[in-house]
Amino acid sequence: MSKPLTDHEKRKQISVRGIAGLGDVAEIKKSFNRHLHFTLVKDRNVATPRDYYFALAHTVRDLLVGRWIRTQQYYYEKDPKRIHYLSLEFYMGRTLQNTMINLGLQNACDEAIYQLGLDLEELEEIEEDAGLGNGGLGRLAACFLDSMASLGLAAYGYGIRYEFGIFNQKITKGWQVEEADDWLRYGNPWEKARPEYMLPVHFYGRVAHTPEGPKWVETQVVLAMPYDTPVPGYKNNTVNTMRLWSAKAPNDFNLQEFNVGDYIQAVLDRNLAENISRVLYPNDNFFEGKELRLKQEYFVVAATLQDIIRRFKSSKFGCRDPVRTSFETFHEKVAIQLNDTHPALAIPELMRILVDIERLDWEKAWEITTKTCAYTNHTVLPEALERWPVHMFEKLLPRHLQIIYEINQRHLDRVAAMYPGDNDRLCRMSLIEEGDPKRINMAHLCVVGSHAVNGVARIHSDIVKTTVFKDFCDIEPEKFQNKTNGITPRRWLLLCNPGLADIIAEKIGEDFLTDLFQLKKLLDFVNDEMFIRDVAKVKQENKLKFAAYLESEYKVKINPESIFDIQVKRIHEYKRQLLNCLHVITLYNITIFVLFLRTKSILAAPGYHMAKMIIKLFTSVGEVVNHDPVVGDQLKVIFLENYRVSLAQKVIPAADLSEQISTAGTEASGTGNMKFMLNGALTIGTMDGANVEMAEEAGEENLFIFGMRVEDVEAMDKKGYNAREYYERLPELKQVMDQISTGFFSPKEPELFKDVVNMLMNHDRFKVFADYEAYISCQKKVNELYRNPKEWTKKVIRNIAASGKFSSDRTIAEYAREIWGVEPSDVKIPPPNEPRE
Repeated sequence: MSKPLTDHEKRKQISVRGIAGLGDVAEIKKSFNRHLHFTLVKDRNVATPRDYYFALAHTVRDLLVGRWIRTQQYYYEKDPKRIHYLSLEFYMGRTLQNTMINLGLQNACDEAIYQLGLDLEELEEIEEDAGLGNGGLGRLAACFLDSMASLGLAAYGYGIRYEFGIFNQKITKGWQVEEADDWLRYGNPWEKARPEYMLPVHFYGRVAHTPEGPKWVETQVVLAMPYDTPVPGYKNNTVNTMRLWSAKAPNDFNLQEFNVGDYIQAVLDRNLAENISRVLYPNDNFFEGKELRLKQEYFVVAATLQDIIRRFKSSKFGCRDPVRTSFETFHEKVAIQLNDTHPALAIPELMRILVDIERLDWEKAWEITTKTCAYTNHTVLPEALERWPVHMFEKLLPRHLQIIYEINQRHLDRVAAMYPGDNDRLCRMSLIEEGDPKRINMAHLCVVGSHAVNGVARIHSDIVKTTVFKDFCDIEPEKFQNKTNGITPRRWLLLCNPGLADIIAEKIGEDFLTDLFQLKKLLDFVNDEMFIRDVAKVKQENKLKFAAYLESEYKVKINPESIFDIQVKRIHEYKRQLLNCLHVITLYNITIFVLFLRTKSILAAPGYHMAKMIIKLFTSVGEVVNHDPVVGDQLKVIFLENYRVSLAQKVIPAADLSEQISTAGTEASGTGNMKFMLNGALTIGTMDGANVEMAEEAGEENLFIFGMRVEDVEAMDKKGYNAREYYERLPELKQVMDQISTGFFSPKEPELFKDVVNMLMNHDRFKVFADYEAYISCQKKVNELYRNPKEWTKKVIRNIAASGKFSSDRTIAEYAREIWGVEPSDVKIPPPNEPRE
């Protein structure tokens, strides 16, 4: 195997990053040495690799800060409408390389570090991933922040600074084991604590009825301490802010206990308050009704709204005196986007502030609230929709419960007036679900309290309108929109696949990085022999590099000529990793070993039994397949543990085939599918989520589409799905299932996978067997095309050329114009070394 080029060697050949100016290089070296000697190792003689990483991070941050301050000044002078993106998850990954790219410093830093005798790639690998998210929803939020800054929008991301992010996943004897992700243990050079903006958040207590109106009294206070992270746009000198809140106990927290002699216990009890920001709940598409989670949701909302209102009132830079006292124009200056229902409490909290504190009448407060808030729905799975028990609200947020009851009453009065006597409709549309216990439907609260509701792919938005929120759509159809998700081309092409970015830039120039639709120009080169060769060569280099990584990390030798067939998903039955697994076993059984590689990399929520069983099955199948001498290097099954953003940046550029095989109608959008497409992988998938639009853009003949469509799934639901029918009719499937159930892959524990078998045979909501035959047949087409490298690469080029729609810049421009009422700006703020106008 020829040795793959290092990133440094590649960068020496790459034009798209700009030429390193000598002055920049000298300045970076000087700053690096200053940080190394005076900030970090002043009391030690020897610097460690981590010291070098921190010195470089501080050097790059210094170049950010001037632009950051200037951006905020610019916003205060121009006083634009500000966008506030509220999310319980921000899956940011690493920051150093992304910042260098967005500031146009990559080459200068690379050269400076090289001259200092260090390796930039090695320093980048030292950085901890900021894994403050579970999967798609949190990574989408991170891409959106990048796009909002790159489009010059005055935007803020608001979330929680979890001390422990998504757990580190270890696979031990084939089983998933979770370890705490202590990502802050060495410090975080990208954040700035802002104790001067610390804010109180209230819990518990009771509602007192006073002559001035209801008052929330006798509460317990937790302080929210903001930590700000700069978010640079791409080469436009705009640097926005992600503000994450950390919970702190107030100094007088329970110290009255001291009077009865238990001072130690009183101090220890401070932890109870600070637990709020301790850990991210590792649940994706699954609702867990824990009190701590509800506290997290209110904590981020309460702190954020105080911050938004402070900024609205004092719109002068550095000034905290109120300038605005009337809320008439609040919705003209403030937009709040709710990323799923997790920040839904923003609606009753804004009402509480406007009615109880600012003394507005209910109708005016409600008008302002609905015009300010907008809601993005991310799932139609019933188990994922948040429904909080009323008794929990009563204890934790008694005033908010009253406000939600009032919102519901007025909402139901309106519905009743439109549909007299239709009690069923009132039941379906109520914010409160009767039952034991009574529950608050947070999605209904979001729909009623927002002026815009959007799904995240066209097919998903249609399903939202015709099923989950049909009754609401009947009343206010104009409220419902679609905003197909996107990914940032900076991280997901320029950063992770510089070789591909460069050959594209050679053909069509560099403007595609801020206008991804320009990739359409690549269609002119579909038959260009040289370009076909270049695209195939870049893919092969990425595969060699990834194969070397797998060999060093997993001690598995991979044939780099084989198909790198990759499924990257959180483990969930609807994503149908099991269908993929059945295919691997089928391939193994028929021993027609077309060169094949399976690399699986998935995270599972720790409490989810079936997810852990699926991982165990995959690793057990891998054990058998990978050690079978007859198979040799023609079929390998690898489960990549601890999937994260930094690993995705290695995996995605190396993939040949991207698996997007959810049951039609269950995947809201997907964004992994877009990353693979942009990086030159072909998609095998169902007509679900954004796959539908990808097929539309590239032409269905350039993807491998198989299986039931949404209407087929609905028809099957009506008639009933019988797994045994397929099991008895398809001998290949029967053989696979019999092997799993009789312990072929678990000889020491023959019954190990009985739950998986039972689920597939008797309780499979996602109809794996119904699509098995079509999937196997489609995979044969993949094999045939892969034998013709030239035709394969032509399809790859057509896919890359068609991926312009899937830039998060396009998504955010649509949010800006159609939901937030603002226009993206290409104004370039003057850099700190130039005088302002």
